[in-house]
Amino acid sequence: MTVNIIKLCVGADSIEELADWQKKRYAKEKYAMHITRQTPKRAEKVLDGGSLYWVINGFISVRQKIMDLREVDKNGIPSCGIMLDKKLVRVEPRPRKAFQGWRYFEVGDVPKDLDTKNMDMDDKLLRKLAELGLV
Repeated sequence: MTVNIIKLCVGADSIEELADWQKKRYAKEKYAMHITRQTPKRAEKVLDGGSLYWVINGFISVRQKIMDLREVDKNGIPSCGIMLDKKLVRVEPRPRKAFQGWRYFEVGDVPKDLDTKNMDMDDKLLRKLAELGLV
């Protein structure tokens, strides 16, 4: 059964900011990458269609499909590179309190992908609509 990962998006205040940062950083690469200290022990299940769900400003807002997990060296420290599809998929915003590191995110707990009519809506407006229970 597929398992996802959830992670705080530190340094970006919106989906657009995350997209711009990744586009600049990984323009010439096949995938975007997030480096983390811990390698998922449930890697096989994560690689079976899992996604990384980003929490932006207290809301689960967007996901990226996880394509691969690779051993990387970050400043002499063994780490895990989570290789991500460059496509960002907006999800129904859902409040989430801050936490450190990443967590497994079971399939039954994930928010639904937004349908295409909501894709162009401003990130802040979507969060406000979610707070009101309208999305």
